[in-house]
Amino acid sequence: MKAKADLEAPKNSKRNGFWLMKSEPHVFSIDDLAAMPNQTSYWHGVRNYQARNLLRDEFQVGDKVLFYHSSCAVPAVVGTAVVVRSGYPDHTAWDPKADYFDPKSSAVNPRWYMVDVQLTKKLSRLVSLAEMRTSKELVDMPLLRKGNRLSVQPVSAKEFSHILKLAVA
Repeated sequence: MKAKADLEAPKNSKRNGFWLMKSEPHVFSIDDLAAMPNQTSYWHGVRNYQARNLLRDEFQVGDKVLFYHSSCAVPAVVGTAVVVRSGYPDHTAWDPKADYFDPKSSAVNPRWYMVDVQLTKKLSRLVSLAEMRTSKELVDMPLLRKGNRLSVQPVSAKEFSHILKLAVA
């Protein structure tokens, strides 16, 4: 039944409820998420206003996530996660020692947001960007559009489902 739960839209929702979140594996990998207490971590460091708005306004508890490794030898969906805390201010922006420090952001006037995600599963077979590009079911997926470099982006329920099917093919 867990596989079916991965495909269900969040309850009482007219929103999308499915996302793809990119991370460079040398910065934060699926294995890093798996090693966290309760396999849960905040997703921080997003410094694009469009992506920030999605994190702040659209991500909700229960939303499903495709965890995607980017900027690596084989960019691919490597696992799934679920949002366990909706958007809240990214406190790393206020820390001058942090990699994602932003002097224009503060606790009083936060500029950047993050969410908390919990690992659902690591895929037994990765679904590479190259493989996704050959799938007619994914032709409208934002990840595959030229110039779309957002680190968080919506995914349709059908796209989410199809990628999980490819992972077990």
